[in-house]
Amino acid sequence: MVTRNEDNGDLVLRFDGSRPLSIAAVEEIDALCDRAEDRREPGPVTVHLTGAPPAGWAKGLTVGLISKWERVVRRFERLGRLTVAVASGECAGTALDLLLAADVRIAEPGASLRLSSAGGGSWPGMTVYRLTKQAGAAGIRRAVLLGTPIGTERALALNLIDEVTDDPAKTLAELAGVTDGAETAIRRQLIFEAGSTTFEEALGSHLAAADRALRREAKS
Repeated sequence: MVTRNEDNGDLVLRFDGSRPLSIAAVEEIDALCDRAEDRREPGPVTVHLTGAPPAGWAKGLTVGLISKWERVVRRFERLGRLTVAVASGECAGTALDLLLAADVRIAEPGASLRLSSAGGGSWPGMTVYRLTKQAGAAGIRRAVLLGTPIGTERALALNLIDEVTDDPAKTLAELAGVTDGAETAIRRQLIFEAGSTTFEEALGSHLAAADRALRREAKS
């Protein structure tokens, strides 16, 4: 399901969403997160995504395996380093899970996002949760209820992807010197919390982050 390639110090993973979900895929993503956390230099973790699961893909799966997969995607989503996803072709199932969990999302021309189907409807996993949180219920209703693919133009309008380009390498090169992992994780957490906390509750976290930034600035 996953092949690995590391180039110029960047962690790069190529993920085929058409392959069956397995414990091996869970372990590969876990291992990627381990390597990313062990390497503290600037630069993103990049995941190239494509593929959609075939009909009947969910037969034989267990809730236990699905839970392991959802947890490892959540770990990737909270990784202490910038994450970048590059989508090409049809991107569904596990590939879509990883795309929606990435910080920066790039799509090649012609890419489309789609929920996989199982049990008489779209797969009711955490993909639905992320789509709704990120794009709003109205924006993704047809995709969830009818399985309507989301093309690049629509995905851009819904902010599910950030850029469409036939030269992802150029954008990836621009991200090579991004802030270090600890600072990325702090700012990402502030974004996550903003949607579910009041101003008063969030103020302490933002002040602590500001104090940390000031101390780092003074040392530079």
